Amino acid sequence: MELNRRKAIALGAGGAAVVAFAGSALAQAATDAAAPAADAAVNTAAAPQTEAKTVEQWIEEFTGGAEVTEGGITLTAPEIAENGNTVPIEVDAEGASEILVLATGNPTPGVTITKFGEAAGSRKIATRIRLAETQDITAIAKMDDGSFKQATSNVKVTIGGCGG
Repeated sequence: MELNRRKAIALGAGGAAVVAFAGSALAQAATDAAAPAADAAVNTAAAPQTEAKTVEQWIEEFTGGAEVTEGGITLTAPEIAENGNTVPIEVDAEGASEILVLATGNPTPGVTITKFGEAAGSRKIATRIRLAETQDITAIAKMDDGSFKQATSNVKVTIGGCGG
């Protein structure tokens, strides 16, 4: 048999088809074997979803119902955000062990909870967040002494970042 370019391509394509068919058959066999486990996962995932937590629920959960006082921390955010997709914020809370940041007008208000270890050199966070609309940004810091301090800043958003 004489092997030329055309026959080599045909043989290669035939071999690739055999490998693809065999791989498909093996994948189907593996799926069939895992079907009971997959069904259990689907049934678990089909449970009704819970409602998103409100701002009040976030604060209650974070503080445990303790009193929150104004001041003692600094929240820096722009007064006007041209694009709600990337709004820079910074929270400076010296003496804090944790910081909660909330975007009160977003569908899901919880932005972040940041915990600081004992060796943390600075108790400051800086990030970019998404804002759906003009709203207040609230930062609550749990201080090392167990008290809670709060700062709030209003940000006017011209183009929403959460599908707005």
